[in-house]
Amino acid sequence: MTGLPGRSMGIQEIATVTGLSKSTVSRALRGMSTVADTTIDEVRRVADELGYVPSSAAAGLATGRQRAIGVVVPVIDRWFYVKALGGVDAELRRAGYDLVLYNLGGPGGDRDRAFRRSMLRHRVDGLVLLSLVLDETERAELELTRHPMIVIGGPAPGLRNVGVDDVVVAAVAVDHLCGLGHRDVAYVGGQDEAGMNVAVPWLRRDGFVDALAARGIAVREDWILDGRFSFAGGADAGAALFDRTRGAAIPTAVFCASDEMALGVVLAARRAGLEVPGDVSVMGIDGHEYGEVAGLTTIAQDPVAQGRVAARAVLEEVDGGVAGPLSASPAHLVVRSTTGPVRLQDPPAA
Repeated sequence: MTGLPGRSMGIQEIATVTGLSKSTVSRALRGMSTVADTTIDEVRRVADELGYVPSSAAAGLATGRQRAIGVVVPVIDRWFYVKALGGVDAELRRAGYDLVLYNLGGPGGDRDRAFRRSMLRHRVDGLVLLSLVLDETERAELELTRHPMIVIGGPAPGLRNVGVDDVVVAAVAVDHLCGLGHRDVAYVGGQDEAGMNVAVPWLRRDGFVDALAARGIAVREDWILDGRFSFAGGADAGAALFDRTRGAAIPTAVFCASDEMALGVVLAARRAGLEVPGDVSVMGIDGHEYGEVAGLTTIAQDPVAQGRVAARAVLEEVDGGVAGPLSASPAHLVVRSTTGPVRLQDPPAA
């Protein structure tokens, strides 16, 4: 049992340098909400200088906890998941917890194996689910663990979630486009084959349709397209929208439910010989760094901050806190060069 005495000496050294009590140092190293952020930062700075590394195993012996949080992702190669995962990891490291990653591997992955064996076999104190909706069997399996659980990126029945208000976000986008005079507005959304929360795209679409309806604008069914929440899918949807060989009118603006799709639509517009935003305005949701480089107008959110909020919330439950409601995450309009005032178009060829 050499680990515990060594750990105690480390805490004493930190306490001596900072002038804090050992109990305060211990709570600060765990990132507990009862300790001020400035104190936590100071304790961790001194701990780093002294080369102190908290032992999850020793902490588990002392508290009966594993000091580990499981994070479940549909896939690991999407922008939102990577950013949110980084936020969760940063907050867990700050609190002295380990992160145990469960990658479901998309639609071709063995989801049943992950839920029925892997998660129940590994010991964790709580779970963070990234953009997932659980079926009844999966929910029942996880409830057997009695772990605190939270979802990032969309609502799930019976669970707290961290994320933007998707209906409000879509309404902000419609306000921007209609304020520029656009009435012929298309929507690119659809489902994500990688297995994201199915509520997110539907809520964004409903928010879009309702916001236009409030202005007396009907949405054409052939202007609601599936972009698969990917760059390639957005390019395919844009190609269909801008196909003038059909002799049909094209929209003056396109609202996309993600920045990746919006960037694909911009590419499709330029391939079709259209000026962006002269002939067609395009905007998305996310705040993707590629969108900034491309000058994409967007409703920006912060998945890193959402990951941090989710991690803190689940850790508070692990520490015995009450699982209170969480407010919607902030999002804001960022106007760049892909949206502009509506311009009258030439009539379609006969």
